[in-house]
Amino acid sequence: MLTQLSRRGKAAVLVLVAAGVVAVPAAVFAWGDVGHRITGEAAALALPPSAPAFLRAASRQLGYLNPEPDRWRSRTESSIDPALDRAGAPEHFIDMELVPPARLAGALKATDRFAFADTIAAAGKEASTMGILPFKMLEMTQLLRVDFRNWRTAPDSTKPFIEQRIIDDAGILGHYVADGSNPLHTSVLYNGWTGPNPNGYATDNRTHSRFESIYVGANVKLSDVTSRMDTVARVIPDLRAAIGEYLKESNSHVEELYKIDKAHTFDANTTAPENKAFVVDRLTAGARMLRDLWWTAWVTSAAH
Repeated sequence: MLTQLSRRGKAAVLVLVAAGVVAVPAAVFAWGDVGHRITGEAAALALPPSAPAFLRAASRQLGYLNPEPDRWRSRTESSIDPALDRAGAPEHFIDMELVPPARLAGALKATDRFAFADTIAAAGKEASTMGILPFKMLEMTQLLRVDFRNWRTAPDSTKPFIEQRIIDDAGILGHYVADGSNPLHTSVLYNGWTGPNPNGYATDNRTHSRFESIYVGANVKLSDVTSRMDTVARVIPDLRAAIGEYLKESNSHVEELYKIDKAHTFDANTTAPENKAFVVDRLTAGARMLRDLWWTAWVTSAAH
């Protein structure tokens, strides 16, 4: 995984090894396994009763599938050939500060990931460096809508096959939505503060793993998020705009995360209530957005 992931995650592996965790999973970088599972399962449990019964019944499977794209980022496979990891790495993040806000706003309205890449290339940036997370979220939501549309018109004999396709695609979509709720997946400041640092924020290159994997694994449970979920799913009228706003909102919490970390370091032993409140809020934001994207794909699949 010595690609873009190593830029964002290699330090996390070193931290866990130094801490004596010898059985390091292949992917520990995006909310870790615990945070991803919580996001997927909480979203499923908050689906409206009128959502397809097979999807509502798959909450545990949707939780399991949420970390799946990180499992694909296998160090064993990368040691054979890094092509898979190189191709997928930019889909997990977007460094929103790399281009001016006005140009970013236009880029996020692009037709697809290729038009996005062309737009930021005009600003001297590369999509592989900046990340393409919003377009992965968009693409997977559209794919899920196609799945639902196919299911609506399929004969009963093939519906069960399509249901498994829907659950799988919904679970994979969940991974990228969960990534987006983590402010560190939206920022150049993804693993320690860089540049001028008058407030003395952490620069240890361990922030990412301490926050999203070590702290969450030790301190957060599914019930912490389900108790915060609302019960009204929304149909999103403009997917590009909503995804862009979701990621911008997440990015707005970057310095807040560092301030909290400075006061009480995110690690397995931290018990400060403000740390947990912040993490639960971000996980809840991810679960709500995921539930709403699933619901939007379902409802709008009937319209065309």
